[in-house]
Amino acid sequence: MLRTNSILWLGLAALTCCSSSDNQLPDRVWLEGGCFQMGEVRIYPEEGPLIEACVDDFLIMSHEVTFGQYSRFAEETGYLTRAERGWSRAEDGGPGVDVAPASAVFIPPRDMRPANLNWWKLVDGASWRKPFGPNSDTLPSPDEPVVHITKADAEAYAEWAGGRLPTEAEWEYAARGGLNGALLAWPEAEQSALKDKANTWNGIFPVANSAEDGFEGVAPVGSYPPNGFGLYDMIGNVWEWTSTPYAPNHSSVSRERAGVEGYDPSQPGIAVGTIRGGSFLCAQNYCYRFRPAARQAQDLAFGASHIGFRVVWDDKISKSDEP
Repeated sequence: MLRTNSILWLGLAALTCCSSSDNQLPDRVWLEGGCFQMGEVRIYPEEGPLIEACVDDFLIMSHEVTFGQYSRFAEETGYLTRAERGWSRAEDGGPGVDVAPASAVFIPPRDMRPANLNWWKLVDGASWRKPFGPNSDTLPSPDEPVVHITKADAEAYAEWAGGRLPTEAEWEYAARGGLNGALLAWPEAEQSALKDKANTWNGIFPVANSAEDGFEGVAPVGSYPPNGFGLYDMIGNVWEWTSTPYAPNHSSVSRERAGVEGYDPSQPGIAVGTIRGGSFLCAQNYCYRFRPAARQAQDLAFGASHIGFRVVWDDKISKSDEP
């Protein structure tokens, strides 16, 4: 049974949907641990079977790590992300070939003819600093979630901030906001109301996006109401890294098979981690993953223009000045 959570609101109850530049979003929320029903059996097979999962108390960022926050980390440490460094064929954990500094960018197809159905392109020079590549004039705002981040890039930031990435169980526990067993992250499940609650694809993916929710791409953190635990954008906006290696499902056999490198049947031999929460590219007709139980494998060697993260801490009091 899900225990009642003790939440460090920091005045959150009085807030409306807002941007972190307004200095109104608390950076961290304290969650009292408990046990809950993890997983889902009504949508995609990799989300099952239903299991009881228990988590300890933890502190979690109320929103995704922003471009501004990651900029401070990079400036202070000199850290270069994998997209900025590229890969040498001799490097462990890489694709086994030389890859110039680049990252995967979503390019909407012109139409749905077979030749146009690959809407991801490895763009030279694309990184968290220039999400659409060096020739684009579109730059992220400080309040947008940082993207083009690999798991290693996220872990480096988390360590600098004195924290870590959440486990899959911690992430789903937080994303549910106290709604144990619910399909969506809100008490009501009307699809028509979703545009007011999360940044997802509005229309028929990948060719028609009406942007009814106010954003065609990423949205500044805190642009939508928080969930029951006071956490923003757990659903939609950008996928978020967890610390858990990807397994095809939640069974103990599957977890054992995945090991520390992870295992995805669709890309065997590739080290994969688990990302959660869906993104602005998720639509019910193609990627119905804007739900707490939704999960997906991601190649550890690469980031993409819709992948970010948030940080957790094991202590109620973390480094006071970070992230």
